[in-house]
Amino acid sequence: MATAQPNDTNWPALEAWWGAMSRRLQVADRAEAFFAGAKAGRLFDRIAQVGGQLDYVLFVLMRYWVPTVLPPAGRERLTKNDPDYWIESEQILKAAAARLRQLKPLIELLATPSPLSEAPPGKSGSPSPVAELELSGIIEGIAEAAGSYGGPDYTSIVKAFDPVPLRQTQPFKHNKKHSAELWVVFLLREHFRSLGLGKDRYWPLVAPLCTAAGILNQNGQAYSPDELKAWWQKNWPRTYQQLEQKQEAADSGGAAYEQDFQWFQAWMAWQRSRPA
Repeated sequence: MATAQPNDTNWPALEAWWGAMSRRLQVADRAEAFFAGAKAGRLFDRIAQVGGQLDYVLFVLMRYWVPTVLPPAGRERLTKNDPDYWIESEQILKAAAARLRQLKPLIELLATPSPLSEAPPGKSGSPSPVAELELSGIIEGIAEAAGSYGGPDYTSIVKAFDPVPLRQTQPFKHNKKHSAELWVVFLLREHFRSLGLGKDRYWPLVAPLCTAAGILNQNGQAYSPDELKAWWQKNWPRTYQQLEQKQEAADSGGAAYEQDFQWFQAWMAWQRSRPA
């Protein structure tokens, strides 16, 4: 459950902190546009009045703004008989690591100095440590990481974050449009719902936040609250089948939000523990 943010929040300091984070993540232009739009609509004050946490809102938006790393165009799901990009990458890299180990004698031959060459002063003539074993281990580690993103039907969006703990945990259906935008709307909606706001109050707050964040309709115009609600309700179940907002599975969406909010709390605690 989200906790209320103090009404005496130092907005300039908060903006400066997240502005520095946006520069580290190379999304400063998106952050500056958001802050300008949020100030114009007095969104900071509106969030504080309902007990929302602007830090969490920005935690959600920063992950959205960071460019995604997706499989090359043309890669489809395993159900379409086309190998999953990440699983295929895992197989290729593991095969490369195995071949690297097989080539150990050749690598040693190439890396070992000639017995006729003079050893540098202060160094013995013994061969240097075999580097290919360490390299093959690194390749295998990369292979396992790549494979963890794969699987039938879903391919995770990978984002190059700095620092690493700023992560995206929910797998997106990579052949669906606007899955990232739907996820942002879902998290913002759940955040304000957790504060006890009804739909007549949270959609008028989520819509201008989306506009300030650069989430617009297909015509490049800002969503009205009713338009955003209709768009999200239509597309959400199609893209996030694992989190369908049905009555019999009402807790599934809340659990996904709670997991994300708990990670936000851990991430903020980690950030604040770092030396300035």
